[in-house]
Amino acid sequence: MAAKLLGGFAQVTLGGGILLAGLDTALYNVDGGHRAVIYDRFSGILDEVKDEGTHFRIPLLQDPYILDVRSTPKVIPGQTGTKDLQMVNISLRVLHRPDVDHLAEIYKTLGKDYAERILPSLGNECLKNVVAQYNAEQLLTEREKVSRQIREDLTMRAKEFNLLLDDVAITHLSYGKDFTTSVEQKQVAQQEAERSKFLVQKAEQEKRAAVIRAEGESEAAILITEALSTHGNGFIEVRRIDAARDIAETLARSRNVSYLPSSGSGGDGGGGGRGLLLKLDA
Repeated sequence: MAAKLLGGFAQVTLGGGILLAGLDTALYNVDGGHRAVIYDRFSGILDEVKDEGTHFRIPLLQDPYILDVRSTPKVIPGQTGTKDLQMVNISLRVLHRPDVDHLAEIYKTLGKDYAERILPSLGNECLKNVVAQYNAEQLLTEREKVSRQIREDLTMRAKEFNLLLDDVAITHLSYGKDFTTSVEQKQVAQQEAERSKFLVQKAEQEKRAAVIRAEGESEAAILITEALSTHGNGFIEVRRIDAARDIAETLARSRNVSYLPSSGSGGDGGGGGRGLLLKLDA
């Protein structure tokens, strides 16, 4: 009796284990930011795309393939020629994701590595088409315009393969060594030209200043001559008094010079005598 009970319990346990194993293989989970496409051994890839969550499948007949549908960055390097035949190295950073509504078609035609199959060729194609419309200098001065045009062209081409692009930007742009050297030499030449232009303008201003000073001195000489001929020695006496006043003001500000007035009367009968200037050593 006990043996029969043990045998029955074993059968129930075995049956429950088989049932649980079957349920485990029949269920699968789709994580957030992912979708699943189902491969059926009779029908191939099914059109229905499974959303996030737990789903049922027919064991041994259906296999789920989980795909990431979040925006994924990819860098596309390329080398192409400009309108003026300069070689340029450009790198694009592309944020891409698949169109969920066409995910089954993407997996059926391109496979799980769809981005590696499509984006490099599309990126280089758009780079060559756009860069060929600009000169080398325009790629630097109009970089935003070039980047926008590449983004528009690449987005349109990617839609043909059911790929959505959230952002496209130029992350690296460089020229060959010869072109870089010629640009540096051009900048140096422009700076030298600006410096020479400044020196010429400075010399011209100094020349005008010298002419103005000469004209002023000539007019002053004419005025002095006219004053002498008109007023005689009176003008010279006024200039002498002005010069003496300037000298006295200068000496008064000096710390090493003292003035000692004379106590006696002058020989010419004047009321004031001449003083004595003493220079004191510091």
